[in-house]
Amino acid sequence: MPLFERSKSGMIPNQLGHCVIRYARLVATDLTALCQDVAEIRSGRGGRLAVGAIMGAIPECVVPALNRLQAGQPNLSIEVVEDTSARMLPQLDDGRLDLVIGRAAVAADPSKYHYRPLGDEPLSVVVGYGHPSLPKREVKLRDLAGHRWVMYPSHMPLHALLEREMDLAGLEMPDNPISTASTFVTVALLQSSPELISLLPSAIAGLFVRHKMLRAVPVRLKSPSQTFGVVTRKGGVLSPPAEQFIELLGAELVQQVQGRAAQNRKTAKPADKTD
Repeated sequence: MPLFERSKSGMIPNQLGHCVIRYARLVATDLTALCQDVAEIRSGRGGRLAVGAIMGAIPECVVPALNRLQAGQPNLSIEVVEDTSARMLPQLDDGRLDLVIGRAAVAADPSKYHYRPLGDEPLSVVVGYGHPSLPKREVKLRDLAGHRWVMYPSHMPLHALLEREMDLAGLEMPDNPISTASTFVTVALLQSSPELISLLPSAIAGLFVRHKMLRAVPVRLKSPSQTFGVVTRKGGVLSPPAEQFIELLGAELVQQVQGRAAQNRKTAKPADKTD
């Protein structure tokens, strides 16, 4: 059965040829990864792990698990890629990533992947720390009409979510936003001007709020938080470090849930007692 067809520009792959080429690339990538793992183990470095993660999963999910993994395997070589799920899944397909902490649903064919949910990615509206003091009461999006938005590009999920929030609030999307996919650029811009406002994953926003670089605006968003999880290739074989990392992610999630429950019990007001 032919894999290529003649054309004016030379031989080009047909549909079957494209299929064979795709799987050949996967095999070549797996062999390259095998050679790298063997070389690193022989050199005493202990193998490698390549993880892709969406931004909101990094501070409270990926980083603690990586720290625990590194503590147990100090010779392990680790690579972390931060990007959108849509851009990382092809890297997972090609074998450049061992796993992705993100969303399989954005793929053209989600059935190609194993998906294990981990948690939600709540969002926060933020301004620079130099912004005038904010009221403690709830603020509506309509109250922020005088601000200029720093928002994610139109192909990113957070842009679509902000569009939905604006629509639910009966507002038009801003005509003159500053568009960037960079968290660093977003924070730098917010710090530079009290006129600017943005939407960030709460885990990321909290990191900068604690360091007095941003302020959270008490806006209650109506859209439900998006769920993220561990995405792996069906038919792929996970390395021992990847399997251990997934176990640590699950343990970290359980620990955080227990910690939040304990904190809620601690801060709950005791019932009034009568003599």
